[in-house]
Amino acid sequence: MAKDDPEDLNAAEWLEEELHESLDEDHELDLEDVALSQEVRRIYRKAHPRSLDRRDYLPELLRLQAELIKLQDWVVHHNEKIVVIFEGRDSAGKGGVIKRITQRLNPRVCRVVALPAPSDREKSQWYFQRYVPHLPAGGEIVLFDRSWYNRSGVERVMGFASDDEVAQFFNDVPEFERMLVRSGVRLIKYWFSITDEEQQLRFMLRIHDPLKQWKLSPMDLQSRVRWEDYTKAKEETFARTNISEAPWYIVPGNDKKRARLNCIDHFLSLVPYEAVPHDEVTLPDRVYNSEYERAVLPAELYVPSKY
Repeated sequence: MAKDDPEDLNAAEWLEEELHESLDEDHELDLEDVALSQEVRRIYRKAHPRSLDRRDYLPELLRLQAELIKLQDWVVHHNEKIVVIFEGRDSAGKGGVIKRITQRLNPRVCRVVALPAPSDREKSQWYFQRYVPHLPAGGEIVLFDRSWYNRSGVERVMGFASDDEVAQFFNDVPEFERMLVRSGVRLIKYWFSITDEEQQLRFMLRIHDPLKQWKLSPMDLQSRVRWEDYTKAKEETFARTNISEAPWYIVPGNDKKRARLNCIDHFLSLVPYEAVPHDEVTLPDRVYNSEYERAVLPAELYVPSKY
């Protein structure tokens, strides 16, 4: 890479930052400079905004995560039920924001649902049936990493659902979601939006990064071919399912850090949480027994100290 080309240097800095994000919060990787191909440079220059500086991003993320803990305590205290749906194109950043939401929360309160393709038995059931067992009880938050909107998205575009099944879905889903809201569920729906060029760039990064290759499935690659079909499906989904009880919120996702902060901040703004009372936590005194001797365990029981 030419050292006197500032655009190449900015692109290299961005790509290194993206690779750091693979193992992210604690800076577990110390990566060397990455040589960018001409194609990645071209896409970067055209499509990618200047990313938010880590020195601005991390303190704000921590502040928002502290607020998420307050929201969690409020949900438990008031027996609330929250469902958050994350939809969007492949590689749009859904998993990244879900990871940051759940990172410091109690997994018994806030859990993620990412269902695999339906089994033959599930295909014979009422379409929404396999999602219902994962809905929250009182005092729980459930984050759907993709949801029943698979029917109007990937299933429709890839031909896994017939036109009649898609039409039935569009007729049913508004009332299904109204039923959830009437039952006391707070239902929030996010769509992560990225440009054609940004998705191509992220797919190329996954292809060339062995830590991310597992994220690429044949279905993901087909989504590149069928970009326009997915766009049409998204537009009809918004038109048919953007109901007042559970509207869609679009998160611009080309800049991952800004998308995460904006989504978490918006999520917090939709829930009227407040601080709840807590018992003061004190550490009890250790009880000592003069007759107790700690047993010496065999060395082979211990994990080897290689580091």
